Formats: sequence, structure tokens, C-alpha cells
Amino acid sequence: MVEVFKTNVRDPKRARALLDQIHGTFIGYTASFDLEDCDNILRVACATRSINVATLRGFLGQLGCEAEVLPDDVPPAPLPGADWHLTPSA
Repeated sequence: MVEVFKTNVRDPKRARALLDQIHGTFIGYTASFDLEDCDNILRVACATRSINVATLRGFLGQLGCEAEVLPDDVPPAPLPGADWHLTPSA
């Protein structure tokens, strides 16, 4: 399972410190920041279970980090047997 968050983290040193705290607290989670992205992305993955978003956001909030879950951008699959499907408007 992977969750992607928009954050207010801009400083690489702060990002490294947060990653150390995430890895030390949430065993099995693998996290990384992409501070070059305009949303200062935090990616969190866990191979064995789903990410507990509420707990992680609460933990980050206590450390002064705002984190907003970004929605999945997965297009809907067409219905089996249907000769049409809806596409998102631009």
C-alpha cells in the first residue's frame, strides 16, 4: 500500500529528521520526500499492511508538519461488455 501526501516541509534537514522519526515509529513503513515537487510530496509505503493515514497525520501534526492525502489519479475502468465509458472532462 502507498499513500502520497502534500506537505508544508521545505527544508531538506527537516525532511530527513521527519523520515528518521517516521521510520523509527512506524515499523515496516518506508517513506521519502520529493521537495522538488511544488507540493513537497511525502510518499509512504508499507508492503505488509495498509497505511494508517489518521495516525500518521496525527503524528506528523504533533511534529508541526501539515500533511494532506492526495487522491489517486486512477481512471475508471470501462464496464465489462459496455461499448462506452465515461472519461474525465479536461
